[in-house]
Amino acid sequence: MATVPFDQLDGVIWMNGEMVNWPDAKLHVLSHGLHYASSVFEGERMYGGEIFKLTEHTERLFGSAETLGFKIPYTVEEIDQACRDVCTQSGLTEAYVRPIAWRGSEQMGVSAQNNRINVAVAAWDWGSYFDPAERLKGIRLALAEFRRPDPRTAPVKAKAAGLYMICTLEKHRAEAAGYADALMFDWREHVAEATGANIFLIKEGILHTPTPDCFLDGITRRTVMDLAKKRQMQVVERTILPVELDSFDECFITGTAAEVTPVSGIGPHKFTPGRISETLLNDYMALVRPAESVAAAG
Repeated sequence: MATVPFDQLDGVIWMNGEMVNWPDAKLHVLSHGLHYASSVFEGERMYGGEIFKLTEHTERLFGSAETLGFKIPYTVEEIDQACRDVCTQSGLTEAYVRPIAWRGSEQMGVSAQNNRINVAVAAWDWGSYFDPAERLKGIRLALAEFRRPDPRTAPVKAKAAGLYMICTLEKHRAEAAGYADALMFDWREHVAEATGANIFLIKEGILHTPTPDCFLDGITRRTVMDLAKKRQMQVVERTILPVELDSFDECFITGTAAEVTPVSGIGPHKFTPGRISETLLNDYMALVRPAESVAAAG
């Protein structure tokens, strides 16, 4: 499917405190963030003119920057407002919002103590991460070859650009083989996450999800756990081994982009999207779109 390249979209981008026209939001080719992945970002969705859990996302952005050893030169409130302003000035009420912070081009080398910290916020129209028809019946995940790293080898709690290199490789590999995404194990061979989403597996009405000790504890993940508990569903965070995958009845993944997406298969392992997956998908969409939910009820 043909798409317009992202550097050719219309609109404005907030960049270092100013609104600039979309084509003019540029960085130098020798920016440290490009060469050494000294960059952190967030992914957020705007539904009906409101960015879901905006401040939680902004606070995580600041935490990720601190983990990478730099300070964002704005307040949480200023970045929150920048996210809103970009959407407003771009005429968006349904959007994906991307704040990003990176080290600039003042020094080039592993050390970058004196580099400026740049911040930008962009927003664009972006629908379902997966094909809507495929999403309803459940997507298929391949089994990834790369592993999520040991926390002693990478800042795994940060939403940092460098941690997504293996995710891109595995998503490309999965798509080339006819899958929608891939399930990644961690360095211990435990079930971890998809390339950009957390995972839940259901057995006998109980939700099981891997303990996020070497990957991101997603905001959507925690939201869905809260929704499940409100339904009196039991949620268990624990180590999940690959040999267990055949024992589960249902499976779904969660994330800002993925929202709540049922899974019908992981490699050779099959699942049937059922009542719990459907209920939590509906509950999540009602939460992020409360006005539409009320209108539908009326």
